[in-house]
Amino acid sequence: MKLFKRSLPTLILEVLSDGPEFGYEIAKRIKRMEPGVLDNQEALLYPDLYELEMKGILESYTQPYKEGRVRRYYRITQKGRGLMNRDAKELKRILAMPALAPEGAA
Repeated sequence: MKLFKRSLPTLILEVLSDGPEFGYEIAKRIKRMEPGVLDNQEALLYPDLYELEMKGILESYTQPYKEGRVRRYYRITQKGRGLMNRDAKELKRILAMPALAPEGAA
């Protein structure tokens, strides 16, 4: 059972927590993790990758691919890992809270 749908930046970080990856592979893995998030809209991924990079959460580098082409790979920075750890701890804390009974419930 899923408690909530994860945001695209959260999914990007989950994928990259396994190691560096290039954009198209990130998109494929997100589609497997959360069907429907990027259906035929892989281009939606790139503004979030750019924003995460500008905030220092990700960094990118290029690597030769084949026939003179290059791929841009993304990886999580130390700052990004710190944010992920903090968010994971906060989620654990929230899930450990006792459920509140609705008002008027006995």
